[in-house]
Amino acid sequence: MRTVYGLAALAGLAASRPSPEPLPLEARAVAVVDQETGFTFSETKAAATLSSNIVFRIATPANVPAGQPYDIVLQVIAPSALGWVGLAWGGSMIRNPLTVSYPNGAKPTVSSRWATAHSPPTTYTGATLTPLTNGNKSNGTHWQFTVKCTGCTTYTGSSGQVRIDPNSSRRFGFACANAKVSNPSSSSSSIPVHDVYNYITHDFPAGANSNFAALLQRNGVSGGGADTGNTTFV
Repeated sequence: MRTVYGLAALAGLAASRPSPEPLPLEARAVAVVDQETGFTFSETKAAATLSSNIVFRIATPANVPAGQPYDIVLQVIAPSALGWVGLAWGGSMIRNPLTVSYPNGAKPTVSSRWATAHSPPTTYTGATLTPLTNGNKSNGTHWQFTVKCTGCTTYTGSSGQVRIDPNSSRRFGFACANAKVSNPSSSSSSIPVHDVYNYITHDFPAGANSNFAALLQRNGVSGGGADTGNTTFV
């Protein structure tokens, strides 16, 4: 619920309180070192409700050659009350990779989706998600997944080829719902209509890792700085 103040009310508030001190702008993303996986992530928080956030974290290889595709590691932490969470890599629901996840017992289910209209997205084979051996769990308050994605940062959208620059910021769309999916063990399960849809701006450079390939191997996944091809997500 939003409260809308009239101009008279705003004028009264301004007259009754002293001028505030200027505050520094909050960073769009911060660097966070995840002790479990060892990755340095760029972290952005998105409001799911008035009192809870979804945490989006992205790790990238350092020094990606200009114009080349590259893998990323995505980690998401969501409140247990949410039935599903989605991230739109192109900033909208239509014609860009969507990473959709939902709780499924001890470990969440994560899938790659694509939508050509404002209707339930279907399976997308252009982006492959591979879970790390660490960072996938659930408890009484939150569920979390950590995956390598091949194909999230490079794709063919409505206007042609898209590449997310790892040295800049990017606007993403995100969505979530309280309703649960009908078959949480299936990566192609239909998802209920979202309750919340909004945007975040994510700064990629804070999540650059010079030892990206070694950290992947430490977490049971092959790959390196470049987009090295598909692996199978189970």
